[in-house]
Amino acid sequence: MSITPLMPVYPRSPVRPVRGEGVYLYGEKGEKYLDFASGIAVNLLGHGHPVLTKAIQEQAATLIHVSNLYGSPQGEKLAQRLVDLTFADTVFFTNSGVEAVECAIKTARRYHHHHGHPEKNTLITFRNAFHGRTMATISATDQPKMIEGFAPLLEGFKVVEFDNLEAAEAAIDKHTAGFLLEPVQGEGGIRPASKEFIQGLRRLADEHDLLLVLDEVQTGVARTGSLYAYEQYGITPDIMATAKGIGGGFPMGACLATEKAAAGMVIGTHGSTYGGNPLAMAAGQAVLDVVANEEFLAHVRRMGERLRGALEQMIPNHDHLFESVRGMGLMLGLKMKTDSRAFVTYLRDHGLLTVAAGDNVMRILPPLVIEEAHVTEFVEKLSEAARQYEVPQAA
Repeated sequence: MSITPLMPVYPRSPVRPVRGEGVYLYGEKGEKYLDFASGIAVNLLGHGHPVLTKAIQEQAATLIHVSNLYGSPQGEKLAQRLVDLTFADTVFFTNSGVEAVECAIKTARRYHHHHGHPEKNTLITFRNAFHGRTMATISATDQPKMIEGFAPLLEGFKVVEFDNLEAAEAAIDKHTAGFLLEPVQGEGGIRPASKEFIQGLRRLADEHDLLLVLDEVQTGVARTGSLYAYEQYGITPDIMATAKGIGGGFPMGACLATEKAAAGMVIGTHGSTYGGNPLAMAAGQAVLDVVANEEFLAHVRRMGERLRGALEQMIPNHDHLFESVRGMGLMLGLKMKTDSRAFVTYLRDHGLLTVAAGDNVMRILPPLVIEEAHVTEFVEKLSEAARQYEVPQAA
């Protein structure tokens, strides 16, 4: 038998972590890595954070799982907290980001069905987006690497150019249900939407009775310097998917919606076996205990500015490799002049963990608890690695 026990759908690197502590990961042989990948923006409190660890341990000893057929004191409490902290009136808990996006898609379609317009079932989405890997979410993107080999894709999505309001408006027709987008495209290359674009989509949604659906799976939970990125755009969405950092490493997500947008989500329209289980709810509460306050958000903004500034100062010393920095808060991308994936692989040998992205960008997604010393360590090691790096020659 040649296939591996773990289905070989990941090109797994030689990095094999067995322990984490703060902003560091340790491999099987004791190798130490500065983790500026954070499980792809998941471990926002780093590794082994005492508040999160204590909450999970205590809940695991009390009650891990019950069916959603029963009342959920834990779920009700966390849902109310998210309602109080955001635009939303109601929350559905999931196990992952893609499930949260799926719920958001269903909620948007169901809204129009509820109001007697089942023909309004198409979401306008945007080029180079990444919303997950289910059949619905790959159908919402135009990236060949996501969709090749999985035809037929699902109907109900129309892809237009990102950050192009005219293209979005031109795509509206009698079948349009709303817009689905990431405020900052993550896998697509850390590309923030302009304020004019987001505000324009909000205006078009209001004018045409459409729903603005935000995928904040990667941007959410303090990553960009506000609890959710939409706050920095001066708008509120109708529906929003969140996940990744919301569990601090424990798998969970949520679909948030206004009362108006969720009008069609009645008994029997959606469900989840594990979503909202007591253990996940304890993790979510612990994360919010740490991050949902102005002092922590100010720390994220300060560290984001410090990291961006240090990277911008470094770039001229290695301008054969690096071009520019972009992003928001501690969701930053380093645009490269050479293959970003090869460079990310190379950095692992220098004890640095980052993440490659589209548009030849290296994603820099550190735990939100980093301090000045970690920024300095990262940039110094990055600069040293860049000095030694030999750009691969084209074949």
